[in-house]
Amino acid sequence: MRSEGFTPEEFHKICVAALVLVGVIVVTGAAVRLSGSGLGCNDWPNCNDSSLVDVSSQHSAIEQINRLFTFVVGLAVVLAALGAWVRRPRRRDLVWLSMALVAGIPAQGLVGAIVVWTDLNPFAVQLHFVLSMALVAIAVVLVVRSREPDDARRVSAVVPRTRHRLRLMVIWTAVTILAGTFVTGTGPHAGDERARRFTFWSVKWATRVHSVIAWIAVFMALSLLWHLRKRAHDREVLDAPLTAWMCVAVVQGGVGYLQYANGVPPPLVAVHVALATTLWGISVWLWTATSRPSGTARSLIAESRRRGSVAEAADEGGQLVDGRSEE
Repeated sequence: MRSEGFTPEEFHKICVAALVLVGVIVVTGAAVRLSGSGLGCNDWPNCNDSSLVDVSSQHSAIEQINRLFTFVVGLAVVLAALGAWVRRPRRRDLVWLSMALVAGIPAQGLVGAIVVWTDLNPFAVQLHFVLSMALVAIAVVLVVRSREPDDARRVSAVVPRTRHRLRLMVIWTAVTILAGTFVTGTGPHAGDERARRFTFWSVKWATRVHSVIAWIAVFMALSLLWHLRKRAHDREVLDAPLTAWMCVAVVQGGVGYLQYANGVPPPLVAVHVALATTLWGISVWLWTATSRPSGTARSLIAESRRRGSVAEAADEGGQLVDGRSEE
């Protein structure tokens, strides 16, 4: 870091690195649970009553490595926060987003401590994962915003009907992932043989409910695609994240059914968690795509006209001017 601070390009690279590490630690945390090492360390912040660090057994070593990796993630997040502060020019939105990311790390540590102190209570484990998804969301928004021009204002990028359909799809994706945490809390991979599970339903019913909700999310995505067939501009705006979402969702669904048919083997579950994290990150990217940086509504209309779509330019211009018109 030079004395004059980070350039926008350098800061963007730091944000990408922070996002990758925040995502990776979700998978390493799942590996702790899938290996049965959730109580490899039965205390926090010490590993046990006698040692801060203990690698005397395989379970304790796995849990210890994951804890140490948290410091690497924390370092990347703190660097992003410092980068936002010394970035030239400094932007308030980037500072606030990076500080929220920093605040999430000790919050995760506190929830992790509660997980250990409650002997892997399934609600505490669930909260641990949900907070991780919140950090992934913040990191994605930070990456997206860090690429935007410094002097731009955000305006709507799609018509209200498209935005409504997309946000329903993202919400159902979030509900699907949340339902997956109930499957985890009910199933065999709770982190330790002594750990409690959810008892208000069976694994079979938890999986069925999760599957139904996942199909609703897919239906919402297909509904959005059908809507976009007559919205060339909106389709262009959403093309990259929506294509990525569909591809990951198809693979994720295949892995989900494959792991269920084979008795949920840990390697497939780990892949499922990694894909769920990726799908959530893409969903947040989709959400951010409903608005974009721009100068004035007039410039957007001119841009649309240059693409040969005068009618759509007028539609978009009306939407940007009064925020109410759809067509």
